[in-house]
Amino acid sequence: MAGPNAGYRGTEVMSQPSPIKRRISRQIHVGGVPIGGDAPIAVQSMTNTETCDVEATVAQIEAIAAAGADLVRVSVPSMDAAEAFREIRRRVGIPLVADIHFDHKIALKVAEYGVDCLRINPGNIGRESKVREVIAACQDRGIPIRIGVNAGSLGKDLLRKYPEPNADALVESALRNVEILSRHQFDDFKVSVKASEVFMAVEAYRKLATQIEQPLHLGITEAGGIRGGTVKSAVGLGMLLMEGIGDTIRVSLAADPVEEIKVGFEILKSLKLRTNGINFIACPSCSRQNFDVISTMNELESRLDDVRTAMDVAVIGCIVNGPGEAREADVGLTGATPNNLIYIAGEPDHKVSNQDFVDHLESVIRDRAKALEAARAEREANIISSTH
Repeated sequence: MAGPNAGYRGTEVMSQPSPIKRRISRQIHVGGVPIGGDAPIAVQSMTNTETCDVEATVAQIEAIAAAGADLVRVSVPSMDAAEAFREIRRRVGIPLVADIHFDHKIALKVAEYGVDCLRINPGNIGRESKVREVIAACQDRGIPIRIGVNAGSLGKDLLRKYPEPNADALVESALRNVEILSRHQFDDFKVSVKASEVFMAVEAYRKLATQIEQPLHLGITEAGGIRGGTVKSAVGLGMLLMEGIGDTIRVSLAADPVEEIKVGFEILKSLKLRTNGINFIACPSCSRQNFDVISTMNELESRLDDVRTAMDVAVIGCIVNGPGEAREADVGLTGATPNNLIYIAGEPDHKVSNQDFVDHLESVIRDRAKALEAARAEREANIISSTH
């Protein structure tokens, strides 16, 4: 069973601090994971299994958690799915968000069964009395809510008011739902205003960020397959994150949800906002290379997928840029003749031939990861002892 916050570390040590000044937001908690305030930006995904298939859903949640996710969202479209959710909740430790539309009784049921967050739109729950029941259940159990607005499902009146979905329509829809929660003195919520069109989503988040204090969940919805969806998400989320906007993210890909977690962390790592494993620096390769850089990188990424230590690994095929990159990395490999050169902690350490050198390099990287983890644990122990 995955741990309660698989992949989440309340304090993450960055090799260099990010220059980004984040938007100040109210902090809420989804299970044991803080969202907003000064908490690390949380990374999440959503299951795409049939929720009533408990075995398949649990297996996928555990895979998502193993990839480093902080939260997992599960669609609960029916009472049968709610009963399945009860068993799923019992078997996994990572915080779960239930995605619910229209039927407030499903929301009440998963609240009873231990959900960590409800993704609803109060406006589509129905009568005020139903909304009040859901809010009361969340207040009693300390369950936050995510208001999830999507350009593809705006209300009919908004579609009449605006000729087509746009940022103003998204924000207006979000603020209507915010007003419902505020009317019932419920402040523990986060909001998303997603669109598949990058500029629309970015504009909506920018406008909403100035109007509420609650955390913002970022996403470019229905972004596409791995290649196209990754690019659209990196562009859209990257623009917002660079401006300090965003407290939790989901990369929406038509792919294995594990890939969403990997891409999400790569975006955050590139902006020095989160760590989750190795940051590879690799040349695109050319005729100067002394070894096959592309196959080497494919092997290393596959073999070292389990390493969660924050570290830089440089794999450069020749001596033009190799030494400079290797000196800035925790482990570096520079192609050279007759033997390649391995750097450790920025210093030349030893040479290695092309024969079976990937096995050797993997071992060197794992040893360095262990050393970095030991040093980090020692620093933390020293900090704890100094405060007592």
